[in-house]
Amino acid sequence: MSRSRAPELVEPDDLVEYDLDSVPVSPSNLAPYSERVIHGEIYKARPDVMAVCHHHAEAFMPLIVTKRDYVPVVHLGSVGGQDLPWWDQRANFGDTNYLVVNPEEGASLAEALGDKMMVLMNRHGVTVAGTSLIDLTFRCVYSCRNAEFQRLAELSGEIDPLSQGDVDAGSSDGGMTTGHMRAWEHWTVRLQKDNWLPPRP
Repeated sequence: MSRSRAPELVEPDDLVEYDLDSVPVSPSNLAPYSERVIHGEIYKARPDVMAVCHHHAEAFMPLIVTKRDYVPVVHLGSVGGQDLPWWDQRANFGDTNYLVVNPEEGASLAEALGDKMMVLMNRHGVTVAGTSLIDLTFRCVYSCRNAEFQRLAELSGEIDPLSQGDVDAGSSDGGMTTGHMRAWEHWTVRLQKDNWLPPRP
């Protein structure tokens, strides 16, 4: 994970390796992210998870602050899953600044995630798990798009959501279909063209 720094400024030397207790493997003077325990405790609880993202994406926040469930409404939205768990930091730990900074809080969040790939955090944001970096990126991007479609559709009337079978069929391959790889190539090439990534070897 990078040190606590604006994402657009992160360079390779800013990356810090942590153990499962969220402690740097090698001594470092780089300021860490305070919420790194979210990642550490999920990795500790879920050996199948290889990548974690915690975010407060604009598309999700109206659902988060109204505690409205995420509902897959388009086929790519299936990557978010169905019947997602909620985690309420205040209910578990009392009044809070909503930063998940100690192992007990991180472990509580990981427990709420259970065997799902996303957990909604009441009044806070979302945490997403992935089986790889590609899988995680696809889940994050398309769950956000689905959340936006869901909110807009609800303004128009009653939505017709995906069934559990639809969701299972659309999210059972770990994000490694041809379509997922095509999307990953598209995103990385765009980053390279904008000089956000080094050129391919």
